[in-house]
Amino acid sequence: MHAWPASEVPALPGQGRDLRIHDTATGGPITLDPGPVARIYVCGITPYDATHIGHAATYNAFDLVQRVWLDTKRQVHYVQNVTDVDDPLLERAERDGVDWAALAEQETALFREDMTALRMLPPRHYIGAVEAIPGIVPLVERLRDLGAAYEVDGDIYFSVESDPHFGKVSNLDAAAMRLLSAERGGDPERPGKKNPVDPMLWMAAREGEPSWDGGSLGRGRPGWHIECVAIALDHLGMGFDVQGGGSDLVFPHHEMGASHAQVLTGEFPMAKAYVHAGMVALHGEKMSKSKGNLVFVSALRREGVDPAAIRLALLAHHYRADWEWTDQVLQDAVTRLGHWRAAVSRPDGPPAEALVEEIREALAADLNAPAALAAVDRWALLQEESGGTDPGAPGVVSRAVDALLGVAL
Repeated sequence: MHAWPASEVPALPGQGRDLRIHDTATGGPITLDPGPVARIYVCGITPYDATHIGHAATYNAFDLVQRVWLDTKRQVHYVQNVTDVDDPLLERAERDGVDWAALAEQETALFREDMTALRMLPPRHYIGAVEAIPGIVPLVERLRDLGAAYEVDGDIYFSVESDPHFGKVSNLDAAAMRLLSAERGGDPERPGKKNPVDPMLWMAAREGEPSWDGGSLGRGRPGWHIECVAIALDHLGMGFDVQGGGSDLVFPHHEMGASHAQVLTGEFPMAKAYVHAGMVALHGEKMSKSKGNLVFVSALRREGVDPAAIRLALLAHHYRADWEWTDQVLQDAVTRLGHWRAAVSRPDGPPAEALVEEIREALAADLNAPAALAAVDRWALLQEESGGTDPGAPGVVSRAVDALLGVAL
């Protein structure tokens, strides 16, 4: 599966700061110190509908992570998956009377278009669940051979008790885990399971549903968590720098994925930092496909909204915060974009070197994009009120905003 084209990231004078970021597992900030190549895995979409603002907010957060790393002169090895076979996708295809594979490809293509418009840096490897199946099957077989997997009526489950580190990503108690498992695709009430929250590794073939050769597992299709594990281990290995996604993935997805990988390899942890973006609401409720309260990036673009304004609307909120999308949020972003473009269009301006360092400092401090935006606002206001005499300043600001914030002026 191919990703989307990369926009050029301007080179800036000097060098950025190492990123200090909130780690869900430890509950506090940690300073990341990757080697020459920083490694990040971000969980991708299940392509049964278009990209909404909640998706965009999540991918924007991890785009900032990449930009901070690139500014430290590191390379970035970014991997993202596409869950192109899963129950919600099959259910939507059946509801609409369309082929599930065609629906997945259609929505994945639209996602690529949205990411390109928003100037999100693409992953080096963009892998669909279906194409990963040949690598998933041997992992499930190995978990079974290790005694960490068992069968219930032909389906293969992972035993969470096989991982001594289970629970160290989310730090939830058993009751909370069971509740979230039921809400987020698990089946805690199924008879025959060793632990109610044990997740499925391999679903035996169901009549009328797609299935693949699973070797000794029989025909079927993979569970959700093992998909990401297979892709991450194949392309990044254990101990990569950041496992990222929305906060709704902390449990069960990232918890289970970590345990799968840790049992498979005997190593701990799967990732050095578990980083999660907050949820975006609309009309008082979390924006989600199941509720249908969505604002689509593609719809905004069709209405003529500048993608740079959409990105500024996302950047105006700290990545870990839960916030609400409103017409005013978008209007504020449109206004800000206009002010910034007017400021950098003048032939000279106030010196900008200190501004570049302010942006760097803000982003290195747990991706504090709102503080970075406020710094650019101050420079633009000074430009408007009194101007300056540095002919290179507008270009420096324009390049810095592009390189570090992903906003093209």
